[in-house]
This record gives sequence, structure tokens and C-alpha cells, in this order.
Amino acid sequence: MPLVAPALHDRLARAVGLAATALRRGDWDFAGNADAPYPEPLTPAAVLIAVVAHDRPTVLFTRRTTTLRAHAGQVAFPGGRIDPDDADAVAAALREAHEEIALPPAAVAVIGATDRYTTGTGYDITPVIGIVPPGLALVPHADEVASIFEVPLDFLLDPANHQLRRSDWQGRARSYYVIAWETHEIWGATAAMIVNLSRRLA
Repeated sequence: MPLVAPALHDRLARAVGLAATALRRGDWDFAGNADAPYPEPLTPAAVLIAVVAHDRPTVLFTRRTTTLRAHAGQVAFPGGRIDPDDADAVAAALREAHEEIALPPAAVAVIGATDRYTTGTGYDITPVIGIVPPGLALVPHADEVASIFEVPLDFLLDPANHQLRRSDWQGRARSYYVIAWETHEIWGATAAMIVNLSRRLA
């Protein structure tokens, strides 16, 4: 387990245990999106919001390869479907992070799960918050992950950096969040989960 600064741990822990009253539960909660049909059934999934315990904490992200069938080239948290062999969402998030970026599960100080988020592509995602030490030798899975990068946590949580945009998707105008950092655009469900976390911590 990494050594965890108590103030950072306590701050992130405030976002856990309140998921029954999610602030934005899914893509349909945006104004103008409610008329889109909900896909059924939803596929359970989990992602790891891995906070790196630098002096200025950061969050780990991946950029998916351009060869994937779904979400090619997009920025995402490590994560994926919850398999039948996974004990729970936490186990799934840790397994996926190990498979995608070689993050050792034992290196993650798990704080807990926060607001679930449902997507227009049919996923019911549980974000799991954990703290990891800096300097880990992470390795992207060549078939899934093109690159790994970090973004300062304070930048992500600042509402001034949460851009609400609209564009056409499947013939409908849809709203979604974008968070731009250097050459990266974090958008869609990943950005919305960050916005949820920001509002929880506020």
C-alpha cells in the first residue's frame, strides 16, 4: 500500500458513500437528452479514478488505441466490464487497471466507489477512487492503450474547466462535458464522472 496523505484521503473519502443521490446519473440527465431511448439491458462496468500522490496530486488517464471497435482514440479511466469472476466493482476496476496499464492492485489504496454513471452506449459504470504512489512503472497494453498521462487533480475539479458542449449524435443534438488539458480532450462519460466528483467534493 502507498503512504497516503491523510488530508488527501479524507478529502476524497467525502465523495464515497453518497452515491444514492447522484448529481448527474447518466447521459440522459443533460438538458435536451431525455428524449433519447435508454438502451436495455445495461452492462455493468467499473473504472478506476487513480489519484497519484504527488505534492500536487494528479489523476491517471489512458488514451485508447485507434484500432479498438468501440471508443477508439478516446481518453478514459482504466476500466471495463465487470466480469462474472469479479467479486465486485472494486475488484473489476483493479483487474482492468492491471490488465490495461500494469498497475499492481496492491499499490492502490482503495477509498471506495462514488456515483454510478449510465451511458448512451449501454454501460452502467461504477467509478472507484484509489490513491497510488508516484513513480510506478506503468506499461500500456499494446492492443488497448496508446498512451498513459496524468492531469492535476485540482485542474480537473475546478468548475471553470468544465465546458458544456452540444453536438449531433445519431441524428440528435446532445449535450456533454469536455475538460481540455494541454493536447488532451477528456469528454463524455469520463468528463461527466469528474464533474460528479467535483460536485461531491464541493
